[in-house]
Amino acid sequence: MSFVHTKKMTAGDYVNYSLLGIIALFSLFPFFYVLSISFTDPSSYVPFKFYIFPDKWSLYSYRYILSTNSFINSFNSTVFVTVVGTVLNVLFTFTMAYGLTKKKIPGRNLFLGVVIVTLFFNAGVIPNYLVVKNVGLLNSYWSLIWPSLTNAWSLVVVKSFMDSIHPELEEAAKIDGCSDLAVFWRIVVPLSLPAIAAFTLFFAVGHWNTYFSALIYISDTKKWTLQLLIKQLVIEGDASGVAQTLDNDAAPPVETIRMASIVLAMLPILIVYPFLQKYFAKGVMLGSIKG
Repeated sequence: MSFVHTKKMTAGDYVNYSLLGIIALFSLFPFFYVLSISFTDPSSYVPFKFYIFPDKWSLYSYRYILSTNSFINSFNSTVFVTVVGTVLNVLFTFTMAYGLTKKKIPGRNLFLGVVIVTLFFNAGVIPNYLVVKNVGLLNSYWSLIWPSLTNAWSLVVVKSFMDSIHPELEEAAKIDGCSDLAVFWRIVVPLSLPAIAAFTLFFAVGHWNTYFSALIYISDTKKWTLQLLIKQLVIEGDASGVAQTLDNDAAPPVETIRMASIVLAMLPILIVYPFLQKYFAKGVMLGSIKG
């Protein structure tokens, strides 16, 4: 018979856990406030009142903002940039990282050096803007996708991940008649699924939260991303951009519109993240094969 010995809680442990619980509770207060205001009925909303729970629950603010053209356009823009950008990010990052693992490729060290240099030096905002302008991508969704097809940090991490794949597997596949491309798709990609899932999450969150690039490259309000629209609502306090579908008399208070838009902007990532959480941990911690 085996006995499990558990450590007895000390007074210091109770104090530490209590402090951590209090800090966590205070950290959650802003989220409770945002949710509470977004679900508050416009008729019972009182400005500058702190709400933990709505006095009267209502989905009117959500129905209102989901009926506006501006929010729908910005949501569709963000979804397009996120989906297309994430797919291209994963494709370019993993194919280039796989190429950098091959020591026999001519110029491999040069390309690897160029990648590493960009970890320390950046061209800057103005050169990037001029490049995007000169290739005709201004006011285009592609201005948010092409300039960031991959990045040095992702390439280095993915390359290190792929270096852990035993070369004997690739050699065996080539003996069976596989080409380099077939080896990549049939051997490397399946073994890299945890890393692919983790970086899919990284890239998707990055594109979904695109703000600065959209701010300098997109001037057409019909192509705004969600983050630009929320900035217009929250920071500048201008709700006129979303009041295009319903009459102003039917519009809820600006504060409830702000909070509802923030919740709707966070919701897709909050829904997707739990499904990729286990792969996120595997992609960071595990190699493909344990020797």
